[in-house]
Amino acid sequence: MAFFLKSLQKPLQVYILLLCCLISICHGLTADGEALVNFRTSIINSDDVLGQWRPEDPDPCGWKGVTCDPTKRVISLNVSNHKLKGPLSPDIGKLDQLKFLDLHHNNFYGAVPPELGNCTELQGLFMQNNYLSGFIPTGLGNLSNLQTLDVSSNSLDGSIPASIGNLRNLVNFNVSSNFLAGPIPTVGVLGQFGSDSFVGNSDLCGEQINKLCKDDVGSQQPTGSQNVKKNSGRLLISASATVGALLLVALMCFWGCFLYKKLGKNDVKGLAKDVIGGASIVMFHGDLPYSSKDIIKKLETLNEEHIIGVGGFGTVYKLAMDDGNIFALKRIMKLNEGFDRFFERELAILGSIKHKYLVNLRGYCNSPTSKLLLYDYLPGGNLDEVLHENGNQLDWDARLKIIMGAAKGLAYLHHDCSPRIIHRDIKASNILLDGNLEARVSDFGLAKLLEDEESHITTIVAGTFGYLAPEYMQSGRATEKTDVYSFGVLMLEVVSRKRPTDALFIEKGLNIVGWLNQLVTEGRQHEIIDGDCEGVGPETLDPLLSVAIQCVSSSPEDRPTMHKVVKTLESDVMTPCPSDFYDSSSD
Repeated sequence: MAFFLKSLQKPLQVYILLLCCLISICHGLTADGEALVNFRTSIINSDDVLGQWRPEDPDPCGWKGVTCDPTKRVISLNVSNHKLKGPLSPDIGKLDQLKFLDLHHNNFYGAVPPELGNCTELQGLFMQNNYLSGFIPTGLGNLSNLQTLDVSSNSLDGSIPASIGNLRNLVNFNVSSNFLAGPIPTVGVLGQFGSDSFVGNSDLCGEQINKLCKDDVGSQQPTGSQNVKKNSGRLLISASATVGALLLVALMCFWGCFLYKKLGKNDVKGLAKDVIGGASIVMFHGDLPYSSKDIIKKLETLNEEHIIGVGGFGTVYKLAMDDGNIFALKRIMKLNEGFDRFFERELAILGSIKHKYLVNLRGYCNSPTSKLLLYDYLPGGNLDEVLHENGNQLDWDARLKIIMGAAKGLAYLHHDCSPRIIHRDIKASNILLDGNLEARVSDFGLAKLLEDEESHITTIVAGTFGYLAPEYMQSGRATEKTDVYSFGVLMLEVVSRKRPTDALFIEKGLNIVGWLNQLVTEGRQHEIIDGDCEGVGPETLDPLLSVAIQCVSSSPEDRPTMHKVVKTLESDVMTPCPSDFYDSSSD
């Protein structure tokens, strides 16, 4: 008997080993992977960026947008700028080793998951430019390592949690352009942030924004259902497009894509509701053979299927006329009377501007609920898509051509417009490309106009994190030199093919400018160049990097003017073939 058992020992060990392997295989994804799968499941619509997230993988570390540490724990999730639509799964709070979460510029809606308070390793949390609503979770005050918190340009309401003041490492904080209400707490680090962190919340008050609070504190800090009721009416009025979109999403959730396509067309009128009753067309150039009736008739046919982009200030539609001409239509909601007056004044000026390296504003439709701006359509899309999403390779000459065009467009705004224009939101997605990769600067519709020689600054805060000059983030004071800094960041993004807030930088406490400074200190500045870029020549690389380094100087006085940038690029970078890029009639 003993001999028999001994003879079975070795095969039994083999069987146990095989069984363990089988159990391991059946176990499938890691816990972090399962949390990400649940995150993906809640996404109703996307541009297929999550298509390669396969539940049968052993871990999520090879998935697009996901970065892991050596132990296969997820430490970074970056799915920004991918048109993701849906609520945020609370399972995201299970990623307890997450250091960097970037969800900005999508179409997420619903509440900010309170479970995010479990991600105590978080250093950067970027959720701006979505449709998130409800309260800012008080549990975010548990994120003791957090350095950046940006939930701007959403539909959040309620008060700012005093617990945020506990975040001693918080350097960048932005809750602007929401529906927040009540006194801004001054406890802890919250007392150190200026008005640029809170602008665009009309019901906030406090010393940070130089607005006195009423004595009746209770009336300023509505909570629970009372606050929801207070803001729901305003949301229905000021963001009717968002509410309509969420209703469509609900249909998709309950009835599926088929029923949405089948029934949605009967219920949704697209932009028809914007142009019914009192809409008027204003055209700035007389070279278009369309009557107001022709344009309004086409506007009534536009719906979600025609959306080609969502920017910080509105949704962009593709508008095709019967004769084959194509335009881009930007829909901007009217928020208040002051907003409308500002646009009337600005559009009158912008309509007179026509330049080779600027996107041409053809006219606009003034409806009771929105402004519909009509621009020339550029088939090359925006630079952000070309650099980071489409997978197309740009050689060195193409990148220089794009940089040169963007520089000349911005120089025109700074030096040749009357009044001069500060863009305030120079970034890759605001550089559009035609079919020949010629660059055009777009979306300067909300730039502060300098009325005269004495007015050199504005305190209206705009811009996108990663592109903002340090003095602008601190003071909210924009000048031409803050635009120059953003352009320098854009140059680095073009040559490196990395976003300004790439996870590689954030994890080291840097951005693309910090990375450049580190490389320069170590004499390795050439390593910033995209390794897949062909045709890079040292005779153009060194002077180009020299210009970029000057543009992103921490001292505004040390930055060149855009006029100087253009001249230096033409003489030191574009020579031997400046004729391809120089157009004396447009300067």
